[in-house]
Amino acid sequence: MSKSQQMSQSQREVQQGLPALLKRLWRYGVVLTGDSETAHELVQATCLRALEKCEQFQAGTDLARWTYTILSSIWKNELRSRRIRMGQGFVDAEIALVADGVREMDTNLLARQVLKEVERLPEGQREAVFLVYGEGLSYKEAADVLDVPTGTIMSRLAAARAKLAGLKDRGDQMIPAE
Repeated sequence: MSKSQQMSQSQREVQQGLPALLKRLWRYGVVLTGDSETAHELVQATCLRALEKCEQFQAGTDLARWTYTILSSIWKNELRSRRIRMGQGFVDAEIALVADGVREMDTNLLARQVLKEVERLPEGQREAVFLVYGEGLSYKEAADVLDVPTGTIMSRLAAARAKLAGLKDRGDQMIPAE
């Protein structure tokens, strides 16, 4: 395959694949920014950059991983330019989850508690939890997205699991008795 054919294949894959990734990118943006509006702007910037740099995408590889890397890079650059340290993560769990009926109420209550606990994790741990457990990336893929060693991802996840382990022990207290 010639370079021009390869570039057009890359361009096609990016253009066709981006719409399906918008919700996932937005969720990652919310994890990073803690704000749905900022996440929306971050996704727009990510899509624009992906379209501008589509010739750099290797056709046949994981478009989601590539766009997560772009989104993460844009956010880090934004933080550097503003010289701000963000201490908050997820959008408020009360807003993010809605009870869809009596049957699912208990599940949503527990999920809300879990999200509140994850929200309290340090930023690096929140990102690792989202990418590995939320999006199903491998440790190596998450490490590539965050531009850190795989061992760092493993360490962050271990620390997050240790902090969240208390939820299991407190589970009976979180869901009101019927």
